[in-house]
Amino acid sequence: MPSVVWSMIKQIQGLHHITSLASDAQENNGFFTEVLGLRRVKKTVNFDRPDVYHLYYGDEIGTPGSVMTYFPIPDISKGHAGTGEVGTSVFSVPEGSLPYWEDRLEGLGIEELTKTVRFGETRLGFRGSDGDGFALVEQPGDARAPWAGSDIGNDFALRGFHSATFRVKDADATAELLRFMGYELAENESNHQRFRIAGGNGADIIDISSMPTANDAEQGSGSVHHIAFSVKDRQAQLDVREALVDTGYSVTPVIDRDYFWAIYFRTPGGIFFEVATDEPGFDRDEDTAHLGEALKLPSQHAHLREKLERDLPPIAG
Repeated sequence: MPSVVWSMIKQIQGLHHITSLASDAQENNGFFTEVLGLRRVKKTVNFDRPDVYHLYYGDEIGTPGSVMTYFPIPDISKGHAGTGEVGTSVFSVPEGSLPYWEDRLEGLGIEELTKTVRFGETRLGFRGSDGDGFALVEQPGDARAPWAGSDIGNDFALRGFHSATFRVKDADATAELLRFMGYELAENESNHQRFRIAGGNGADIIDISSMPTANDAEQGSGSVHHIAFSVKDRQAQLDVREALVDTGYSVTPVIDRDYFWAIYFRTPGGIFFEVATDEPGFDRDEDTAHLGEALKLPSQHAHLREKLERDLPPIAG
């Protein structure tokens, strides 16, 4: 385990994106664009496996803190919930909008709707098309602009992430890491701890659920693959990387992901973390009006375009 260091990383602004695994590209696209009303802001492929899409959904321009991304892998096995994973991805919605969402989701046949209260907030929980864990929380004063191109009115539309919930056997090491990353302990409730980035980007809450007797998660469709944290630019990312390495974490070199630069490391609780830059953004190779429409390929896979356009499953909408 990395050694204790009392200095603190100050460059992290909150969440950048959350990346999960799915079984079917069309179902995944329909769920996020037609059910949740997000915009598909990029249609590209997995850098390491170009025969698999990488789909991004968010607000109008894919603002960091609003973006859910997926690798839809045909014939992937079903994931099994447990510890060592992001258990719930939570979106912010306007005050007073949960009744609308309860009616909408129920009317669209979305499974396992639940209402719970955590840290004084009512959460509307539900399952995605692969059994993914999601929740909506009313967040008064969230000034982030939603995607206006769906059938969901501005008074109800998703603003971006509210938080993410980590499920771990022992919360202490993960809590120590979050503090090192600039998060502050805000509240304790039962087996839950809430951490927050002061003055963050709106997607600035992490909840840790301690589950000492639960089984380890088995990754598959419906599982979160990794969770990414936002930094402003490449210099801030290099500063974060240096601090993590100096503390004892094994961190990848900086990797160019076309729309951001990324570094990765595994946490003591088993969750895969990424730190991603806000630059250059999803409009670097598409006009904002047409984000997510064309298949965009990393340069190393450009020679595969004819094959990929033939073999990848079509996505309507």
